[in-house]
Amino acid sequence: MASVLTVHVLTGGSGRTCQQVLRAALAQFPEAHTEVVLRPCVDSARAAELEAAEAANAHAVVCHSLVEPEVRERFVREAELRGVRYVDVLGPTLSALEDALGVPPLGKPGLSYQLHREQFDRMDAVDFTLAHDDGLCAHELDHADIVLVGVSRVSKSVTCFYLAYHGIRAANVPLHPQIELPGELLRVAPAKVVGLTLNPHRLRLLREMRLGTLKSDASNYIEELAIHGELVYAERLMRERGWRCIDVSYQAVEEVAMELLRGLSRA
Repeated sequence: MASVLTVHVLTGGSGRTCQQVLRAALAQFPEAHTEVVLRPCVDSARAAELEAAEAANAHAVVCHSLVEPEVRERFVREAELRGVRYVDVLGPTLSALEDALGVPPLGKPGLSYQLHREQFDRMDAVDFTLAHDDGLCAHELDHADIVLVGVSRVSKSVTCFYLAYHGIRAANVPLHPQIELPGELLRVAPAKVVGLTLNPHRLRLLREMRLGTLKSDASNYIEELAIHGELVYAERLMRERGWRCIDVSYQAVEEVAMELLRGLSRA
């Protein structure tokens, strides 16, 4: 079995910059086995010293984006004393810019995130929504800003991705009488859960189109009585749990998403 290389990511902020550079570098080593350990908010010389010691004990390579001079210098000193291999991701660029501009860098962590917060939030939300589509990773539902529920083909996924584009961490969970609900969903605060529903005729049309693209046979999926039963079950569950319900029968996804965004802004 190939050995696993441990890489510690040290940063005074969230670590996004360092992680992106590391991912780009690791892509050049597709066969490598690595374990990446994020160590954010290293904001004191003492913390930097402890991180160097921990990296030495773990035989880890360190990628750091430490910008506070005292913190960076303490880490470099301790890392070299302990024989830790490290890469200063921002250091050479900061030095070159300082020489060219004639002014020192601010040396404050987290400024990149503050400048590009909206973009980073959107990227994080899209990643979260991808990982929590259609009931996936239910154990993390409490980390969502909003959880959409409903029967199949009520536009849960597409609405979630529209919300994610606006920086909202959205998850969705399908409802069906024969599928047991994840316990984590029932523990999410009711105000964060919103149900989507359609009228039976509209839902049947959407399901028929879906089956046409899949070229599969699932007559129960489009049978009127079955559809009615699913909707009755879902809407009763929403009432019992105190989940808000939106009828999306004749609303565009954008309209539904904007209504949800307005609700979140009032929360």
